[in-house]
Amino acid sequence: MPRIKSPALLVAESGADREGHGLRRSMGLFQLICFGVGAIVGTGIFVGLSDSVAQAGPAVVVSFVLAAITCVFTAFAFAELGGAIPVSGSSYSFAYAGLGETTAFLVGWCLLLEYGVSVSAVAVGWSQYVNELLDSLLGVQLPAALSASPGDGGAVNLPAVLVIAMAAALLVRGVRESARATAAMAVLKLAILVAFCAIGLSAFRDGNLMPFAPAGIAGIGAGTTAAFFSYIGFDAITTAGEEARNPRRDIPVAILVCIGVVTVLYCAVALAAIGAIGGDAVGGQPAALSYVVDEVTGSGVGGGIVAFGAVVAIASVVLAVMYGQSRILMSMSRDGLIPGVFEKVSPRTATPVAGTLIIAVVFAVPAAFSSLDAVVNLCTIGTLAVMAAVNVAVIALRRREPELPRTFRVPLYPVLPLLGVGCCLYLMYETGWTTWLQFAAFLAAGLLVYLGYGRRRSRLARVTPDADATDAVPQPV
Repeated sequence: MPRIKSPALLVAESGADREGHGLRRSMGLFQLICFGVGAIVGTGIFVGLSDSVAQAGPAVVVSFVLAAITCVFTAFAFAELGGAIPVSGSSYSFAYAGLGETTAFLVGWCLLLEYGVSVSAVAVGWSQYVNELLDSLLGVQLPAALSASPGDGGAVNLPAVLVIAMAAALLVRGVRESARATAAMAVLKLAILVAFCAIGLSAFRDGNLMPFAPAGIAGIGAGTTAAFFSYIGFDAITTAGEEARNPRRDIPVAILVCIGVVTVLYCAVALAAIGAIGGDAVGGQPAALSYVVDEVTGSGVGGGIVAFGAVVAIASVVLAVMYGQSRILMSMSRDGLIPGVFEKVSPRTATPVAGTLIIAVVFAVPAAFSSLDAVVNLCTIGTLAVMAAVNVAVIALRRREPELPRTFRVPLYPVLPLLGVGCCLYLMYETGWTTWLQFAAFLAAGLLVYLGYGRRRSRLARVTPDADATDAVPQPV
């Protein structure tokens, strides 16, 4: 029998429904929405737009919508499970309740890719826009030796390390401070992106959208895979399950609002950029939005403002994603599957200080010395695998726990969860066979870690060895 932990046991062990737990409930619905926007909107649109446009051309709008549809199917699943199981473990905890310990560990292992690689990649993108901002304001740039990895012609990317260090410092101060900073940064970057749309649409030309799909369906499919990276992070909202004031109500609402807002924004930005200067000009531009504004206005001032917005936006992604990673590792540590240092919460700040600092160091190393282009697809396929597992967990829990209190239910069940799985598998296929081989090796390494460490130290196994723990505690009312 698989080791399955019931939703009631997950909530009881986390202390999510009782006072006096180490984490403090301080996030309302607005903070959760801002946290979600902070986790999503960053490198994907400020830096990665050019890659998506290079693949799909003006049809990148379709790619963004298709990527969003995949996310919406899974967002419904996250909304149902986030409201029913309001704990910090997110996908890992959902898989533990629905699919068992082995799958849960591998989901947690994949989340290291989603959060770890994305934070490092985002930090590298932050460095690019810092140089763009300095060039716009002062006419200078940091020397390549100190602002680029060896693969990009430098020695060490110090700005990338700096943004990770700043995020870690803010996170260990407390979740209230982190939430306020994330909210402020989210509002600022949304305002700058709306202003960008206004500038781009002022120079809109219909002819710039033709040919609409120069690479055909294949280009749209490849563009969808590239665009999907722009949505990574929305699931981080569920990692705030133990620090939200009303998680069962607010988490589902925050997830769906974030996906809707971000999709409309991405499509508007893409149309404004391409309509202003054409798809060929946007594709291949590392700081595409600043370039568009400079071309439209004929001045570097607007580009500098966009660069400032990108610096703020990308910093907020680092902050939000590092927050999510620390909470997931805390949940895995509580279960005994990884070392206990990650579950320790500071009584003074009510945050996992040691775990956060360890994460900062581990993420800073690849950010400093790698361009990470080679592993972006690996990050994407790992994220898609997690999303597929969450959709399957919804189906499994509907069958195993039909009476589980759910504040939100996936509509058109089981059609939408199955469509979510299908969309994830399609986008995984689009990453290519090389990425599949890398992913298989990554999963094999994770399985070895679980068998060699986690399985023997599992706290669930000490109570119910190789058994189902669905009846370990009574269901909550």
